[in-house]
Amino acid sequence: MSENRIAMVGTPCEIMAASKLQHYTDSPIDVKLGLFCMENFSYKYFENLLKEYDLKMDDIEKFQIDKGFVFLLLKTKETVKIPLSIAKRIIRKNCNICVELTSETSDISIGSIGSSDGWSTLIIRTKKGEEIVNGAIEQEFIESKEFTESQFNLLSKLAGNKINKNLEHIERREFLARPVLYQRDKSDDSILGEITDSNFSDLKSNVIDVGACVLCGACEYVCPYDLITIDDTKPNMKGECPHDCHACFTVCPRTFIPQNLRNDNSKVIGDYINVLSVKSLKHSQGQDGSIVTTLLDYLLTNKIVTEALIVDKQDHLAWKPYAKLTKDIDEVVKSGGTKYSVCPVFKPLRNIKEEVD
Repeated sequence: MSENRIAMVGTPCEIMAASKLQHYTDSPIDVKLGLFCMENFSYKYFENLLKEYDLKMDDIEKFQIDKGFVFLLLKTKETVKIPLSIAKRIIRKNCNICVELTSETSDISIGSIGSSDGWSTLIIRTKKGEEIVNGAIEQEFIESKEFTESQFNLLSKLAGNKINKNLEHIERREFLARPVLYQRDKSDDSILGEITDSNFSDLKSNVIDVGACVLCGACEYVCPYDLITIDDTKPNMKGECPHDCHACFTVCPRTFIPQNLRNDNSKVIGDYINVLSVKSLKHSQGQDGSIVTTLLDYLLTNKIVTEALIVDKQDHLAWKPYAKLTKDIDEVVKSGGTKYSVCPVFKPLRNIKEEVD
């Protein structure tokens, strides 16, 4: 059993990878804070799009997506609007086959949809998540109020729209003989049989080469031979994959999903215990970011977790995300804010694995 108790923050696909790591391995991840996510953008293509507006990543102070536009708040305090109809051309291909809006296998999900300005929507999914939220309220880290029926209907509508739209994408992909494995309805025994016959070559052909890789880094982290590396675009293998190793294929969020983790598309926001509107009483650096930061603050302050796995921005590349582990709440605060791009979030866990090995 891992001595590390890590709280991670992630998008739905990253949370699914974390859930598969918990299901199949001795994972150090103890608490999962999931983000609402409609889609993510390619960092490289985002840079190219900004050139069309005579902008650079360095010019941007803050991103926000709202009401059909990407809003760019510049360091000059000007605001630039890019229609989502234009920005959609830089969406990562794998986002088109994601049927989760609200990180359904997390302990707690956080997003802005449905809540009023200054408040965030929080979905409690597990008993662990319920204890954390209740503790954060009791210790006055956050305040909460009832999530109304109209707010719930809006959240459900948008989650349902994402499911329906992307199920159509999945159907078109599979018509072109590009299997979408994670949506297959298979028994756990059948999945185990598939896993034992699969290795990196199967991951490459069924996920990576068809544009389904989410770049989460779970395959890189879990490889017992350190043969997999991830650059900015996709996982690569250096060396020969042992025939009896199936680790990378097993934990990828885009391969077969065990029954207890699988999305039930008839439940548009997944299973949950309660839905609340919440507001931070400790931090104020962003609407949803302040809730994530505040919950991590509560977890670290109360030593419920030993570290937080977060995504920060690189200093030498504006808005370029990278993952790191930290015990320092000041670093958590500094990393607040949505990046709208992805990185191999599990990469820092390799250091923990090396210490254990």
